[in-house]
Amino acid sequence: MAVLMGGRSAEREVSLSSGRECATALRAAGYEVVEVDADRDLAARLQDLAPDVVFNALHGRYGEDGTVQGLLEWLGIPYTHSGVLASSIAMDKERSKQVYRAAGLPVVPSLVADRDEVRARHVMAPPYVVKPFNEGSSVGVYIVNEGSNQPPQLSDEMPARVMVEAFAPGRELTCAVLGDRALAVTDIITEGWYDYTAKYSVGGSRHVIPAELPSEITAAIMDYALRAHQALGCRGLSRTDFRWDESRGLDGLILLETNTQPGMTPTSLAPEQAAHCGISFPDLCKWLVEDASCDR
Repeated sequence: MAVLMGGRSAEREVSLSSGRECATALRAAGYEVVEVDADRDLAARLQDLAPDVVFNALHGRYGEDGTVQGLLEWLGIPYTHSGVLASSIAMDKERSKQVYRAAGLPVVPSLVADRDEVRARHVMAPPYVVKPFNEGSSVGVYIVNEGSNQPPQLSDEMPARVMVEAFAPGRELTCAVLGDRALAVTDIITEGWYDYTAKYSVGGSRHVIPAELPSEITAAIMDYALRAHQALGCRGLSRTDFRWDESRGLDGLILLETNTQPGMTPTSLAPEQAAHCGISFPDLCKWLVEDASCDR
């Protein structure tokens, strides 16, 4: 078995951590594992290794946007997590919102605009959020607060086209889906915005599982997460993020996005929820391997 990790995205370091943890867990589960840092020679390396299964522990562009999935389909190697179409749609935040809307799932208004236009004027009434439409882990997120006189001065590192969406206030909540089962709801508590630093720095955030919520909200989140997973055509493991404005009840629950390659360390959100449901980290990794497939 080959565990793919690293790669060339902005989330390389996160992927290396996920990959090492998954490789260790899979060895403990009895698998023979080769760790593979995904580079430009990946196709040749995989042809030489000829693994029975690829465990995809990549994050971000090239690893969860359908690119490496397409390569694995072409090579005819079964792999974990979602396939080409679901991966590419989920990674494109605006296209995934179109799928959510068609499925009757609650999302905020959004649009895709040129980076220079967003720098020049408010393309949406504040408050709003600007982010790359094809990155994860809150990479490159700008928040424009209500009453702001100036549009955001986006970094040149932002892509030429960015996503702008209305700001959804409230608590940060998330729910993982494994196969056809929503696992649990986690309340993510931070001092400020749940950005890259809050996600991956020690003490950057605190996870409360199960989240202390009205039963109606817990049930809705688990239902929406499963419906999002199914509407996108995901397989294996996914995690869908939400914001909930308590003052508005069920109407204040908003679906943000679905991650088809959630973090995979034992303390990452999805594995924490699996553990809460009695599924150990090695057993979770084993389940994903046994669920691996290839459409070829």
